[in-house]
Amino acid sequence: MRTVSGDTRFTTAAPDRGPGGSRNGIKARDAEPDDAGADDAEPSDAGLIEASLTVPERFAGVFDRHADEIHAYAGRRLGPEHADDVTAETFLVAFRKRHRYDTSRPDARPWLYGIAGNLISGHRRSEVRRLRALARAPRDAGERGAHEEERGAERASAAALRPALAAALARLSSAERDLLLLVAWADLSYEEAAEALSIPIGTVRSRLHRVRAKLRRHLDLPEENV
Repeated sequence: MRTVSGDTRFTTAAPDRGPGGSRNGIKARDAEPDDAGADDAEPSDAGLIEASLTVPERFAGVFDRHADEIHAYAGRRLGPEHADDVTAETFLVAFRKRHRYDTSRPDARPWLYGIAGNLISGHRRSEVRRLRALARAPRDAGERGAHEEERGAERASAAALRPALAAALARLSSAERDLLLLVAWADLSYEEAAEALSIPIGTVRSRLHRVRAKLRRHLDLPEENV
């Protein structure tokens, strides 16, 4: 077990998927209950982060809301063998940097995905190897055709990637793949993707246009299908 910072009680732990165990290898230990007079309304992510500056245990609420989807995203990108570590480190980094969070942004998802993406960048070779292995996998007996390839380019799960799509993703640059999968798998808006990657929204639009053109060429699809 490792304490995140000082003597706080927000910790990481070995994965425990049994009843009452931690999720995704992280848990908030002995979190203090809310004050009896607290408002019934759920605080925003920004509110929890701001409160955690004086009561560190409040950051556990951010983990509870978003750990599952960060874990799923990391697993899609890198496989289950890396998902626990990336998820744990994402929230450790977020906890340490919470004083820098822009509390005018109520939803912390783009911020967390940006941190996760930076950590995933340390596993680029693993991701490309995974995609290339999926590209070599035999096709399903029931051929779905090019339309399903195109549809997968926007909404596929890595566990079910068609070989041609996996090969196409492997041929993208890391920056192109990051942006495409934040929109396709994390379901971020263009504005949220721009926030996550710390780039202008105009760059998001132009880069996605180029990525779609590349996918169209790699998958041999007509323009209207991407």
